[in-house]
Amino acid sequence: MKNYSIAKSRRIRSTPYTSRIEKQGVTAYTVYNHMLLPAAFGSIEESCEHLKKNVQIWDVAAERQVQISGPDSGKLVQLMTCRDLSKSKIGRCYYCPLIDDNGNLVNDPVILKLAEDKWWISIADSDVIFFAKGLAAGNQFNVKIFEPEVDIIAIQGPKSFDLMEKVFGKTIKELKFFGFDYFDYKGVEHLIARSGWSKQGGFEVYVENTESGLDLYDYFFQIGQEFNVKPGCPNLIERIESGLLSYGNDFDNNDNPFECGFDKYVNLDTDAVFLGKEKLKKIESEGVKRKLMGVHIETNYISLTGSLDIMSDDGKIMGNLRSACYSPYFKKVIGIAMINEPFCKASETGKLEIEGKIFALKVCDLPFI
Repeated sequence: MKNYSIAKSRRIRSTPYTSRIEKQGVTAYTVYNHMLLPAAFGSIEESCEHLKKNVQIWDVAAERQVQISGPDSGKLVQLMTCRDLSKSKIGRCYYCPLIDDNGNLVNDPVILKLAEDKWWISIADSDVIFFAKGLAAGNQFNVKIFEPEVDIIAIQGPKSFDLMEKVFGKTIKELKFFGFDYFDYKGVEHLIARSGWSKQGGFEVYVENTESGLDLYDYFFQIGQEFNVKPGCPNLIERIESGLLSYGNDFDNNDNPFECGFDKYVNLDTDAVFLGKEKLKKIESEGVKRKLMGVHIETNYISLTGSLDIMSDDGKIMGNLRSACYSPYFKKVIGIAMINEPFCKASETGKLEIEGKIFALKVCDLPFI
């Protein structure tokens, strides 16, 4: 198989850490929010095992921020999400599905409340800034919307807590999950959240001072040898095992939050005003006709190029596979699939054709682990 490179340009931006991770051995990139996102440092199986036991430093600057500030900022942010933010607090992060007027998903960001009139929407891979600007213009909201220069470093893995304590002191461990605060590093304040795109625990540093952020990045490796620190990136195996969904892969603007298991973030019985509310009420009352679920595929190898149809044993279309990988833990391929009624229940069986070969498949609940 030929290897191809990504041609860098102003449309596909590097990050402040790109030169460092390339020296550290990044072997694959993907493009995320028009930016380079590391996708592998050699074997993803070995990286997954290391992540579960140690600590990794991730360049996730591609996780961009949409900053919304001004007197009507709270109204606009609420209009975009089906989660009721009326009781939201400064210093907290909120996982918030964004919804369009049809009740379908636009993005699934983490929203940080920096002040009563200032928010960061930390987005998955879609152009939320234009969605926000369109709503602001249409509703004549008094807000300012732009993408600030914020380049996130993620520190992930069970030993991340000890590494962060070594840098920032004991108080960093007191930060509650999805809480954030400001911590000093050599005279520069950094917003740090206890969050990240793994289930192994960790933190994200929202770097606004690039020079300080680069120094911090290097410092993690200088003092982290006792914790077996390595460079890393969001790991396909770990995120599928953990049931962490990926916008654009597992779901997109053709799917609604009930189909994707986001029911607890859909607050229809509140006074919150948001797009698609009536459509979502109708979907809830009628019930969904399909659902994201896990699948076990009886093979130890898979080559995926896009969505694949899943067939029942009697030849009916059960759904389609969205993401998949080989899991060393299960010693088989596991995946996330959109499964149609009446097949979307655990232990349903089916089959999948890959490159002319038929593989047995079993449906299961998410997460796998």
